[in-house]
This record gives sequence, C-alpha cells and structure tokens, in this order.
Amino acid sequence: MRPVGRGPRPQAEGVDIEFKEYPQARAKLIERMGEFCSYCEMHLDASLAVEHVQPKQPPGAAVVDQARALDWNNFLLACTNCNSTKTNTEVDLAQYLWPDRDNTFRALEYSEGGIVSSALEGDLKVKAHNTIKLTGLDKQPLNDPKASDRRWRNRRETWDIAMRSKDRLQTCDCQEMRDQIEETATAQGFWSIWMTIFNDDPDMLRRFIRAFPGTSSDCFDAAAGYAAVARPGGGC
Repeated sequence: MRPVGRGPRPQAEGVDIEFKEYPQARAKLIERMGEFCSYCEMHLDASLAVEHVQPKQPPGAAVVDQARALDWNNFLLACTNCNSTKTNTEVDLAQYLWPDRDNTFRALEYSEGGIVSSALEGDLKVKAHNTIKLTGLDKQPLNDPKASDRRWRNRRETWDIAMRSKDRLQTCDCQEMRDQIEETATAQGFWSIWMTIFNDDPDMLRRFIRAFPGTSSDCFDAAAGYAAVARPGGGC
C-alpha cells in the first residue's frame, strides 16, 4: 500500500478552504495524491470517491457527524470496492496501519498472483492484517468471473505486465525503455507491485516514487537504493 501525504488543508489566497460538502475536496485530493485509490492503488479516471478514514456517520448515529464529514485530515481517496468493503466501520485508528500515517509499503507484501499479505511480525503484523481485512485486499473471487470486485484480478494482471516490462528492460536497458515503463506504471496503477518487481533497480524505484503524486518520499532512503524505512512519526 503506497504511503501518501495529503498535505495541509488547501488554501485560497492564504486562507484555509472550508468545504461545504465533502465531495468538494475530491479535486484537491487528486491534485495532491493522483487518481489512485489510497488502499488498493487502482488507477481510476472516474468512480474515485472521497473516503472517510473514520466514518462520517458512525454506526448507530442518527445523523452525519459534520466535523468528521468535512475534516481534511479524515479524507483519503477510494475506489468503489474499497469504499464499500470498509463501509462505515468505526475503527480504533491505533489498531490499523494507514497510508497517510505509516509506511504501509513496509507493512504489506505483494507477491505473484496478485496476493497481498502482511510483511511484518508481532504487533505490527496484527495491525497490517487488520488493514488488509478492513479494506478486503485479501479477497480473491476465483469462482465468479462476473464479480464486480476485480481488484485481485487487476493486481494479478499488473504483476504480469510489470514482469514483462522488467524482462524487456533487461533486453534493452535504455532511457527510452525506462521512460516507457514509468508511463505504463502510472497508467496502470498498483504502485506497490511495480516497486516490488523492480526492487533491485534504484533508478526505477526513484522514478515510481516521483511519478505517482503524493508518494511520501521520506519513507525511502535514497542513499540505500530507495529501501523502505520507517515513516517519521509513524508506526512502521
């Protein structure tokens, strides 16, 4: 899961923007973090919604909590599947790992076949598992080709594309090929898969970190080949 930064509340002429309705924040969030789901990393030109980390209407509440609904720091971006899977679950933030607070790339492991699992041990492993379950990143609808949740299938397809891209680069390692791979990655989405496949190529890692808007560069050590490091102030 890509670690991201939404930045401080946007301003207009030096004054904080106050959103009257939360969908108004969508354009600014996309400007900061790109057209990618904050959880599954799918690239979407449409159907990308403003997602509330804590639900805007807590379970059992009769009305929307306007403070939550309009809180810039409670916003992420989510696809339909991640949003509907997460639903309006009330969460203890400390029991999960979050892309805007932690280095979630260190926490989740991506492997062949589009599989997502925890890459950590101990208490952090539990938190990573909680995050995976909350967003449904472990779903694999094998027996229903018409299933609307295609996140796993799209990850699997992207894994294969990234592998073919790496093979082509080994055959023809040139600036043009590296540019092409970077463009393919941003068009395809699923940043963590590209970072995993090219984990031994610091130049491509640098490119992916730079090319996907809002990726938290402080989660990677440039001097160590862009190895993932603990996020300053985060849990992992």
